Amino acid sequence: MMQISSVVASPGRLLQLCISTLCCVLTSVFSKVRRWTAGTCKGTASPVSPADSRPDEGEAQTPTSVNYHFTRKCNYKCGFCFHTAKTSFVLPLEEAKSGLRLLKESGMEKINFSGGEPFLHEKGDFLGKLVQFCKQDLQLPSVSIVSNGSMIRENWFQKYGDHLDILAISCDSFDEATNQLIGRAQGRKSHLDNLYKIRDWCQQYKVAFKLNSVINTFNVDEDMTESITELGPVRWKVFQCLLIDGENAGEEALREAERFVISEQQFQEFLDRHSSVSCLVPESNEKMRNSYLILDEYMRFLDCREGRKDPSKSILDVGVKEAIRFSGFDEKMFLKRGGKYVWSKADMKLEW
Repeated sequence: MMQISSVVASPGRLLQLCISTLCCVLTSVFSKVRRWTAGTCKGTASPVSPADSRPDEGEAQTPTSVNYHFTRKCNYKCGFCFHTAKTSFVLPLEEAKSGLRLLKESGMEKINFSGGEPFLHEKGDFLGKLVQFCKQDLQLPSVSIVSNGSMIRENWFQKYGDHLDILAISCDSFDEATNQLIGRAQGRKSHLDNLYKIRDWCQQYKVAFKLNSVINTFNVDEDMTESITELGPVRWKVFQCLLIDGENAGEEALREAERFVISEQQFQEFLDRHSSVSCLVPESNEKMRNSYLILDEYMRFLDCREGRKDPSKSILDVGVKEAIRFSGFDEKMFLKRGGKYVWSKADMKLEW
């Protein structure tokens, strides 16, 4: 009786409660509608049904290591980017957690959060909550992030650093002018100063530091040996610039990456020049194309076998076992490129 009279006596509180409930319902409904209609609106990938794509009819795949690109938005304009800002959609937090739980139940051991720029959405707090959920609730052996580093602040490490195993920062050159040419910059801010600052934070907050570099026409002749040795990453992933139709090549692409493309021979010459760097992990176009399990912002697996990104249905709608059949994932190539490694900081025996 007291509760009823309290609500009646507070019509403003009742209205606030109704609005809050309605917002939660509409957010959930809107998210489902966006997943179902993904591809029917301008700027999104075309929906793929089992009749249109090539399902894997072999043994059931296990999503051991998954790359979740939960946002496409980015504050950089790298000319070769192969996952561009074609939508601004981000799943509500609880739906993203549901999908991650489905992946864990299907055998996922490692999750890598990427974008876009993953620290851009909600100033990194959304990302932090996912990282914490995966390590604390799902108890995944490895949780990692790939970022350009521009939006990372020390207080993020203070709040979420314990739950993160690896932080990979993208850096394509140790010359500021080259980074500007590539688009790996925001205004006049120094990408390199930020890189060294983040390396120090990783040491301070016990997060394994990793580097990613895309080798292209602007940096292929550079010798990065001294800088890489000084930074001391646990791994230096070196990618050959890759063209993906609809992303950085073709009529509907937001980038034109053809001018960044290098030959296999040029890529090999770069690798030979850096053969003394023990942490170097090279990835040619052949290795990259089908050795990654990529999950987009709608939690659809992306099949890159045909040089474009053909999406499956969302794991939230059909489950992991069905969706992964349309991922184009080659587990043998995943293992061949060294996709399975010591990826938990607890097992790395690093000297902090």
